[in-house]
Amino acid sequence: MLKKSPFRMLFNRAMNPMERLLSIVIVLYIAFVSIRNPLFFGPQALFDIMSTGAGLMILALGALIVLISGGIDVSFAAIAVVASYTAARLSMVLEIDNLFFILAVAIAVGAALGSINAVLVHVYRLPTLIVTLATASVFHGLMAITLGMKTFTQTDVPQSMIDFGRWYIWTIENEDGSRITLSGFVVITLGVMALTWFLLYRTRIGRSVFAVGSNEESASRIGINIFATRLFIYSYVGMLSALMGVMYWSRLYYINPDILYGFIELSIIAAVVIGGAKLTGGEGTILGALLGLIVYQLFTNTLVYLGLSPSWSQLFFGSVLIGMLMVIYYRQRQANKKALVFSTV
Repeated sequence: MLKKSPFRMLFNRAMNPMERLLSIVIVLYIAFVSIRNPLFFGPQALFDIMSTGAGLMILALGALIVLISGGIDVSFAAIAVVASYTAARLSMVLEIDNLFFILAVAIAVGAALGSINAVLVHVYRLPTLIVTLATASVFHGLMAITLGMKTFTQTDVPQSMIDFGRWYIWTIENEDGSRITLSGFVVITLGVMALTWFLLYRTRIGRSVFAVGSNEESASRIGINIFATRLFIYSYVGMLSALMGVMYWSRLYYINPDILYGFIELSIIAAVVIGGAKLTGGEGTILGALLGLIVYQLFTNTLVYLGLSPSWSQLFFGSVLIGMLMVIYYRQRQANKKALVFSTV
């Protein structure tokens, strides 16, 4: 009898074809870059990718849940900015320099904004892409009107946020006195990944998310509360976005409400789709989202080791996205033929 693979023993399932393909792409790309530039294969590049990707993975988890439910949310970056900026401003006004206070306020605001998305999507039966595109502008615009758009430098940012950004779990001292550090945000991201996995695969609400994404009408007929499911989805995404916002500003040591929003939404969604999440809903894995984000991070952060400008990352990442989509939908058409399901699309 063949022994179980380490992956099967850990996750109680085999890797799906997309996860295997992405794993091969990642290994081959890392090998290619390492051969071209040996400096890449070291702790500096690894720690940089893990530290900068920690917050993006939290956003990817939110995008994954929405995609599984059959929707597309493009408001998560706006929620991240609004929730974290509101919390930071309130901390300054009330002179409460406490990280837990900032996180609590941000997460509460994020959950409230996410619930607004859920209500609008459910009540008006509008496409989630249209609703969240509109609410992203509304949320950011209301923040600009009520709180302003002032940029706060390191001297103004609450010290608890700066200390949070300087939280390292591993430090390597180089001979020249420089340091290579691994951010503690990686621990938070691993915790969020574990929580999201548990919610999706070990709870009733998680099964409801998959059911709604597969067929909303059938889910309703078997007794699933569609509104409660959507409320969980978008509130949870709002909370994740708020957490990422606080992490983002803490790591930068300054707060500028003009950045983040409007720059990363489509890249995050594309990374999750590369990982095998279907735009039509009902399918997606946390590992796939992680692998898709790693591909995005590699093309964004490693081209300098190949002597290429950052603009090449868009070409490479877009090419991988097109290739993965072709594989995904080719496999879907083949599966439909075997099941005698035909589509005109």
